[in-house]
Amino acid sequence: MTDPDLSIVVLSWNTKELTLACLRALHREQPEASHEVIVVDNGSEDGSAEAIAQEFPEVLLHRNQDNQGYSRGNNQGAKLARGRCLCLLNSDTEVQSGALDALLSFLDQHAEYGVVAPKLVNPDGRVQLACKRFPGILTALCFDSFWGSFPPGSWVQDRYLMKGFDHLQSRDVEQPPGACMMISTELYRRLGGLDEELWLFFNDVDICRKIHAVGKKIRYINEAVVMHHEGASTKTFGKFVVIWNRNRMTYYRKHYGPWITPYMRMVLRLRAFEESIRARFRHRDPAARRSEREQIKGMVKEILTR
Repeated sequence: MTDPDLSIVVLSWNTKELTLACLRALHREQPEASHEVIVVDNGSEDGSAEAIAQEFPEVLLHRNQDNQGYSRGNNQGAKLARGRCLCLLNSDTEVQSGALDALLSFLDQHAEYGVVAPKLVNPDGRVQLACKRFPGILTALCFDSFWGSFPPGSWVQDRYLMKGFDHLQSRDVEQPPGACMMISTELYRRLGGLDEELWLFFNDVDICRKIHAVGKKIRYINEAVVMHHEGASTKTFGKFVVIWNRNRMTYYRKHYGPWITPYMRMVLRLRAFEESIRARFRHRDPAARRSEREQIKGMVKEILTR
């Protein structure tokens, strides 16, 4: 059997209807290039795996007994891949006509690029401003916090979020949208895939840094369009805040060294203090305020307990 040009890996966890819609779009708008679809089901409890097997018997379905996390799940799919290029595609996406062929064609024609990614749009067609620069030391302090609400912190946050880029043209970027990324299978494996210590978040940022470190560039392609139900694949994850903060601290420690840990702990406590202050204005009932503050303290303790 001849190996395909492209292996499309879709990770699924309790997103049955979204995953089925994703696979239907792939079937409807399937690329002209030879391809295979690999679905890794991360221990879904909503009947996802059974529904996928019934409607799409041609899909290579790998079933995990429990949730192995985003990085490990995608790495499992990549190990099964036979294609020379690999597309990591979130289950809450729907590819549009020609999108994957455009990404593959660009990679084939530009050997200096390691990753390509499409434009993401909302279901209503609005463009998602998803490209970012690599997060710096001040980004950790300013992002989504009081310190980022006014200059100079707002300048730091705006630079990180690439606020000056309207996403309506193709360009080189540092960190493209992770909901759909295409990379050569050989390069992905040579880089060790996604870092499994970054269980759910910051794994895409990490591999983009590794791609830059080996001298490859990353391209955002406006002409390739993928519809994305933003946040739909993670919003039901109960430990979202805890895992996000743990993964962020791991990412910073990995790329800045152990000296960054006290700084990141300080940033976390400042953010928790900010939320505690806001709790006073969110609740008129003193008991409700105390309850939320206790929840915040418990969350910080859980984040810092490894």
